[in-house]
Amino acid sequence: MARFARPFRRAGRGGSALKAQCIGIRFRCLHRHNRPATISYMKAATPPVPASRPWLYWLATLAMLAGATGCSRQAQAVDSEEVTFESQTFRVVSVDLQREPLSLHWKDPESGQPYATIETLRQWGMAHDRRLLFAANAGIYDRQFAPLGLYVEDGRTVVPLNLFRGNPAAGNFSIQPNGVFAVYPDGHAAVRTSTAFKADAKPARWATQSGPMLLVDGQINDRFVDDSSSLKWRSGVCAKTPHRVVFAVSESPVNFHTFARLFRDEFGCRDALYLDGTISQFYVDGAGYAGAPTFMVKPYAGIFAVFTTAQP
Repeated sequence: MARFARPFRRAGRGGSALKAQCIGIRFRCLHRHNRPATISYMKAATPPVPASRPWLYWLATLAMLAGATGCSRQAQAVDSEEVTFESQTFRVVSVDLQREPLSLHWKDPESGQPYATIETLRQWGMAHDRRLLFAANAGIYDRQFAPLGLYVEDGRTVVPLNLFRGNPAAGNFSIQPNGVFAVYPDGHAAVRTSTAFKADAKPARWATQSGPMLLVDGQINDRFVDDSSSLKWRSGVCAKTPHRVVFAVSESPVNFHTFARLFRDEFGCRDALYLDGTISQFYVDGAGYAGAPTFMVKPYAGIFAVFTTAQP
């Protein structure tokens, strides 16, 4: 079992337990400018060799190897690690879009009711024979718990792009520039400013609009103040490569400037988008929740998810 400097909060009743065989996600600790910490993984015990029936031993061994191969393929799709950057701790999840598709969920297609919570979405997945490997809140929403800006789910634009420039004092969405995180039909992802996304005129399969942009072309948003005292739990996302997406959530309050530097200096991202603040949480299968304390979380209008593929 991997050992973390700060353990995840466990999922509630019905949450997945950490399993020795396979949990679908690889964990490791990483400290800036240091090598990864030593990790001890749980290993299944080697089956005893029957004295009279050695073929049972080889059959059991082959079954274990087959299971391990399947687990390895799944584990490489989503990586979770705890990163210490400038004395702040962050939970970071990296998704390989070529191995495991990322999706976006707001309402149950059958009932029309919002999922609202990651746990509700997880239970929906279980009912459809799909295990939830990773989940994170999407972009900012309004007082009616509807996305404040663009929201595209499986190619359908549910909420259009919002280019209204409000008073920055009224909320983070109005701090310019805001932006869009999108996954396109060919499977690649990108973070674009809202105006650039409109100019691109490319249809997205999955997209959320939020703000402000943390990084634009490698530059920190010039509206951020290095020593700002505005400290909040924060979550964000970048496309480190067209098919490698990085999500991060702070494990304690942090200001915008530090959070932006994390994406630029630690992850090497060129463009990064702030998702949300005090309500932000991530869920990782087999480990539980990271981010803001549970009592601060409110219903989400959009949840990013990585599910296992439904069995035929």
